[in-house]
Amino acid sequence: MTAPLTPHDQHSPHDEPAEGRPPSPEQPAGDSAVPYPTGYPAHPGQASGHPEHAEHSDEHAEHAEHAEHAEHSEPGPELRAELVQASLVAIAVAVAGVLLGLLWLWLAPKVPLVSDGSAVLLKNAEGEDAVGADGMFTLLGLAFGAVSAIIVFLFFRHGGIALVIGLAIGGVLASVIAWRLGVWLGPTSDVVAHAKAAGKGVTFDGPLKLGAKGALLAWSVAAMVIHLALTGLFGPRDPEPALPPPATPGAR
Repeated sequence: MTAPLTPHDQHSPHDEPAEGRPPSPEQPAGDSAVPYPTGYPAHPGQASGHPEHAEHSDEHAEHAEHAEHAEHSEPGPELRAELVQASLVAIAVAVAGVLLGLLWLWLAPKVPLVSDGSAVLLKNAEGEDAVGADGMFTLLGLAFGAVSAIIVFLFFRHGGIALVIGLAIGGVLASVIAWRLGVWLGPTSDVVAHAKAAGKGVTFDGPLKLGAKGALLAWSVAAMVIHLALTGLFGPRDPEPALPPPATPGAR
């Protein structure tokens, strides 16, 4: 004889919902087997069916990254102004090399030569005139460097290291221009043809040469030294920090 079924042993048709039927309201909300209603995310951090929000956030991140790179890569307005000033200074100094070349051609001592019919010889055996051309070029370069540094300092008192670099580059270019211009405008370098044209025993001027190539740096060295000295002596200085007022005796 079997015992009668108790209410706990009976299976309710609602215990196992049919496939596709929504869960019973009595089922706890925290059960993991129950899916969330349609349109709600399964996890709190998951997107709620709107992918355009993620795309917009990615685009904003990319724009911010590009803006940051552009900010670090592009120079500021002050730096651009200094570069423009340095370029103008270098061009102006290089053009002034034409004047240096003309003065060197005029002031440099001439090298007298003479032909005996078979060879071309120096009229002065000491040969001091050739060394004098190098010395004159060096002195002129130092003078031009000092003058250009003073002019640049008077025009650009707030200039930085860019102006000094512009002076240095312009000084080298000006020296090269002056050297080649003086040689080109001076006596011909074809000494034999010049001796034949002058005749035997006739003194003529030899070509203008620059033996010491280190003289090409005289302009740049003088310009940098003078400009840095002027900036250190008469350039603008940072304001000193204000000192706190003295404490009054007895004040608390």
